[in-house]
Amino acid sequence: MSPSSQSRSSICVIGGAGYIGSVAVEALIAAGRRAVVYDNLSKGHRAAVPEEVPFIFGDHGDEALLKKNLEKYNCSAVMHFSASSLVGESMKNPLLYYENNVIKGLALLRASSAAGVRHFIFSSTAATYGEPVSIPIKEDDPAIPTNPYGNTKLAFERMLRDFGGMCGMRSVSLRYFNAAGATERYGEAHNPETHLIPLTLQVAAGRRSHITVFGNDYPTPDGSCIRDYIHVADLASAHIQALEYLENDGETSVFNLGNGKGFSVFEVIETARKVTGCDIPAEIAERRAGDPAILVASSERIKKVLGWQPQYPQLEDIIASAWRWHSAHPYGYMPERKLPEAARR
Repeated sequence: MSPSSQSRSSICVIGGAGYIGSVAVEALIAAGRRAVVYDNLSKGHRAAVPEEVPFIFGDHGDEALLKKNLEKYNCSAVMHFSASSLVGESMKNPLLYYENNVIKGLALLRASSAAGVRHFIFSSTAATYGEPVSIPIKEDDPAIPTNPYGNTKLAFERMLRDFGGMCGMRSVSLRYFNAAGATERYGEAHNPETHLIPLTLQVAAGRRSHITVFGNDYPTPDGSCIRDYIHVADLASAHIQALEYLENDGETSVFNLGNGKGFSVFEVIETARKVTGCDIPAEIAERRAGDPAILVASSERIKKVLGWQPQYPQLEDIIASAWRWHSAHPYGYMPERKLPEAARR
């Protein structure tokens, strides 16, 4: 795509009011691109969308509304961040995940194709691999998910590849584990919160009594799960580079995103204690169903093909950026008086 055609077209960020989506929009604007946010605000926040960016309230399963707005804003590409993404929830309610991630995902693909979208960036997950056969995980390792979340993300990846091959839409699926950290303007604000780093920081801030560690008997050095953490700004930059790759005639591809080094739950907690200077009590609970012991991704392919390099690979830097944001925004994007009573405790 030529520079002039890029300037006339927009990038539609599905789920752009959410945690990762809002930082991707920030990165698009910084790169001189036009962004449009489409979000049903079930997880996102209207306040996380810049005033200058067009916002469409809608569900990604609404094919007619999607097509109308993709055409209205002359969208040449879609970035999709609207899939449901909690392992535990997927184990309890798999139908919700097939509905949102697969059935509504198909509506999104049909609308994108009908509106002439030719480039598609999918926020996937390394949970598509299931129990890894090797560490770090590589893109050509077997993909055998162990939970409905991973199953439905993998199903959409395959659907995207097959559908794209039929209609000429090229795509990149980015597989990563734990997005973390914050930029100065945008950070992680879920209600309820389920992710380890913000939960740990809520303990440091006095909003929780302790952090729960799900299992301390895994076959790891300290008995807790090991995961790959990647700064949300590094994720956003990878999405921009993936878009540029497709615009320069790159082929449909899958890339891992990660630091290549994992950190255990106990290491995360200890680092948070160091960053915040606070005592953070931890309590042990039973393992959660569907949680592999070690998940760490290799990013060698995306570094080689796209030239991507993480700018914030150190866990301490990731947690420090999150702590700064949470300290400046103790109630996320809402004033305290508007929070449910339970969320103030």
